[in-house]
Amino acid sequence: MERKFNKQPKLHIKTGDTVKVLTGDDKGKTGKVLSVNLEKRRAIVEGINIVTKHVKPTATNPQGGIEKKEASLHVSNLKLVDPKTGDATRIGRKKGENGKLVRYSKKTGEVING
Repeated sequence: MERKFNKQPKLHIKTGDTVKVLTGDDKGKTGKVLSVNLEKRRAIVEGINIVTKHVKPTATNPQGGIEKKEASLHVSNLKLVDPKTGDATRIGRKKGENGKLVRYSKKTGEVING
């Protein structure tokens, strides 16, 4: 018998986190996460993975032209930046004071807000 789970996957990053890029053309750069797509496990990071998009002229934009915007990255290529040290760190989850799960840095053990 096959089971189907409709549960959303848990990711180590959230919108608003500061992350470091591990691979690709922008390796080593840091930026703020603008949005996260849970189904595709991808994130858009501010100022990272800039692509050029050719925009056709429309009624709202009669000029058209070339637009530069951020493209998404897979979350496996991102690592959260520790707020205490500024280095990339792995994330763990533990129960906080109120019984809810909180994220913490594996390097320093400090709880990460967000």
